[in-house]
Amino acid sequence: MSKIFFTITGTKYYFGQSFLEPGMQVKLRKEPENEHDKEAIRVEFPGLGKIGYVANSTWTVLGESMSAGRMYDSFKKKAYGTVEIITPGGVICSLNKKKKKL
Repeated sequence: MSKIFFTITGTKYYFGQSFLEPGMQVKLRKEPENEHDKEAIRVEFPGLGKIGYVANSTWTVLGESMSAGRMYDSFKKKAYGTVEIITPGGVICSLNKKKKKL
């Protein structure tokens, strides 16, 4: 199975992305009650809470990343991601269905 990539977007509305580094783990939680996007997936970081969302627009999905809508049915309520690349336009992560042991 090949890696699934996703982009974290909207970090500027929370804590920015300057604290993120490749290899760090983030938690993904479905947010079906989101009034703007029924396929919203929020991205959380331990100790901070919500740091952004999985990109779900052609304007915010970077490179070979999947949109939140395409990823939505690939896990139940939560999953995890590993930060791979940090760009000015967003953070690219790989999807992990289970928490990696650090």
